[in-house]
Amino acid sequence: MKKKAEERKNQILRAAFQAMSVQGYNSVTLQSIADHAEVSKGVVHYYFENKEDTLSQLLEWLTNKIFNYELASVNSESTPLGKLKAYVNSVFVAPEKNAKFYRVYLDFLSQAGQNETYRKINHHFYQNCWGITSDIITSGQKTGVFEQNINIENTSKTMRAIIDGLLIQWLMNEDINSHQYYKETCYQSFLDLLKVN
Repeated sequence: MKKKAEERKNQILRAAFQAMSVQGYNSVTLQSIADHAEVSKGVVHYYFENKEDTLSQLLEWLTNKIFNYELASVNSESTPLGKLKAYVNSVFVAPEKNAKFYRVYLDFLSQAGQNETYRKINHHFYQNCWGITSDIITSGQKTGVFEQNINIENTSKTMRAIIDGLLIQWLMNEDINSHQYYKETCYQSFLDLLKVN
């Protein structure tokens, strides 16, 4: 896809994210997405077949962006504990951004029971996340920082569950100022899980 076309497509995906964060999955329409993008509905149709195609590509685009940001953050550090801290910081990025993403993400998850495409996209996202934490754990085991007997696959899945569980609890807490507490709790939970030496 040419650069200008890709920029326009990304503009529409950003607008879809904004529209969905305001209206919710069931209420968002191609017209409301077009309105947020400040383009005609025909322009949206040029890039996407229908609402489901638009939102499927939105979920994939969002989860890929998040994975790439988290991976870059982790790779910018050289030590296992530095990587672990960078991972937590990249996940608990900012209250406003976390709240907006999780409102949209939970909407997608509520549809995933009836939508195989959403399930596949989310499973791929989780596989990417498990890859990040697996690499962190492996690095820590090689350098003697983390417990040697940890099951890497199980622990990686548990770490993702801790992230989602804490961020959902924070979102339901309605106290935006508790974001730092949940971030610190996540990091400490990881240290406990990995049995830091």
